[in-house]
Amino acid sequence: MNATETQQAIDARDTVIIYSGGMDSYTLLREELSKGRLHSSLSFNYGQRHLRELNCVARVCSQFSLPFSFIDLRAVAAVAMHRSVLTVTQRDIPVGHYAADNMKETVVPNRNMIMLSIAIAYAVSHQLKRVVFGAHAGDHTIYPDCRPEFVQTMRVLAQQANWHPIELEAPYLHFTKGEILLQGMTFGVEREDYKDTWTCYKGDSTHACGVCGSCTERLEAFASVGWTDPIPYLPKGK
Repeated sequence: MNATETQQAIDARDTVIIYSGGMDSYTLLREELSKGRLHSSLSFNYGQRHLRELNCVARVCSQFSLPFSFIDLRAVAAVAMHRSVLTVTQRDIPVGHYAADNMKETVVPNRNMIMLSIAIAYAVSHQLKRVVFGAHAGDHTIYPDCRPEFVQTMRVLAQQANWHPIELEAPYLHFTKGEILLQGMTFGVEREDYKDTWTCYKGDSTHACGVCGSCTERLEAFASVGWTDPIPYLPKGK
């Protein structure tokens, strides 16, 4: 690649991704990398119990030589996100499917709006064009800030909030988790690649619980495409 081609490749990197370290955002990261559009990654520490996901972020971004930043939201979380079981260790993580009403305890108030606002500001500051994030159809039941209506409203705001309009995209908004895995397969993501993703809401540093809503949906997704999940799980009943 000559100097002109190298500069053109750099100029094409017009996108920042909100990357949690989970399987959905990992698949999206790989898709954006395959298109040559990914400039950088943003991840957030809001005091979540499952901080292991940020270790996955660091490993994956280093693997692909992708610039990444961790944004510390713990001061915000202390006053505005403290009612969620994801940020309060004294409360038990509910078990069961996302469709169960008790899973609403995992809602973190306004989380996506806060993260998207920061990502949009980042894109403006770095003269990028796009922000992408991995909201998907399985989230619609209990997470208001993952629903199509919310995403559409944020798309409008991203165009209007600054002199530099930003495109906001959630390509998997209508995909199930199983369909996201199938999407990953189309551009070469293999089963073992998901070993550096983390989905479990419980704070165990080595094994996923296998019974929280997030684990339940993940295991169902892998089963739907005929794969075994490559991450370690606790034995049933533990």
